[in-house]
Amino acid sequence: MGAALELNPCMKHKVVRKTVREFAENQLRPIAAEIDQAARFPEEVMQTMAGLNYFGLQAPPEYGGAGMDTISYAIAIEELSRVSAGVGLCITVHNSVGVYPLVAFGNKEQKDRLLPDLVSGRRIGSFCLTEANAGSDAGGVETTAALVDDEYIINGTKIFVTNGGVCGLALVFAVTDPENPRKGSSVLMVERERPGFSVGEIEDLSGMRCNPVSSLFFEDCKVPSANCLGRSGDGIRIGLNALDTGRLGIAAQALGIAQAAFEASVRYAKERQQFNKPISSFQTIQNYLADMATQIDAARLLLYRACATKDTGTPFSAQASMAKLFCSRAGREVANLAVQIHGGCGYSKEYDVERYYRDAKITEIYEGTSEVQRMVIARSVLSEPS
Repeated sequence: MGAALELNPCMKHKVVRKTVREFAENQLRPIAAEIDQAARFPEEVMQTMAGLNYFGLQAPPEYGGAGMDTISYAIAIEELSRVSAGVGLCITVHNSVGVYPLVAFGNKEQKDRLLPDLVSGRRIGSFCLTEANAGSDAGGVETTAALVDDEYIINGTKIFVTNGGVCGLALVFAVTDPENPRKGSSVLMVERERPGFSVGEIEDLSGMRCNPVSSLFFEDCKVPSANCLGRSGDGIRIGLNALDTGRLGIAAQALGIAQAAFEASVRYAKERQQFNKPISSFQTIQNYLADMATQIDAARLLLYRACATKDTGTPFSAQASMAKLFCSRAGREVANLAVQIHGGCGYSKEYDVERYYRDAKITEIYEGTSEVQRMVIARSVLSEPS
């Protein structure tokens, strides 16, 4: 992607979309179905993406990042996910909840030491919150980190870690105040080579299959106190802030899936013949396509509004949750209609809409379930003056 583009915002966004779409069509399209079916992480494409700054989309230019505004970032994730949602997932998680917390909360020493490897793609980031008894309940973390002689000793297990199988730096949420475990959590940055850090088997998932989602294990894993992000006890504050940003990326991912499913449906409806005419001539199919187009347009507007709000520096939690809630639902519903339009072919792995259907569902679950998004939105609505 190179350095930040010196163009007016509208033109800049068009250039970003064109550039990322060309990359996705040329580099990802030929392998998208294969890496899904084989559940294979495309290392060869990641090296190319690293050279194009996909691992530093919003990182500051002084650290080698592209310094993108948030709408440009969302467009990039949308276009990657339109072709391969699993690749889009790797990039959005790395940028939004791997790189972003370090940029937002890290001190100069931490940034100088860790950001260059993240921005260059030499290390892929992961966000380690979910446990067997902690997910939507972020305060239920049971992983512990005891401070002994200026080192944290981490013990615990994280599950369903996106990028887990390839991560070079894990942001780990752990209880550092055993007297107050629900509020006394911290974020510790753990390099993969640390003794006591190990990776579990790659999950056999329904969708997003090219992303190596796994468990991560920490057994007396020692990291220096200098690897604590922010202050000790800031875990929930950092986590909620990172999740707000992450939800924009997942919304963009769902939007990309919806766009792909819609485009495939329009093509198929024009080509598929029944009763000696294309099925696009039937009112039911036209109604489906009209509903799909409307949902996608509404989703895109909600997402870009949330991105623009973030860039003003004002709170955007409610807007991010609205975008994530609506975009993920649109992704699922549009993908469902795409399968319906394709009929039996839509249930075959020979057609991409089958993959879109599987990929779309998880966007309603990770980075905060739809139920959690409604809680965030309702809390905002109820706190406003009547």
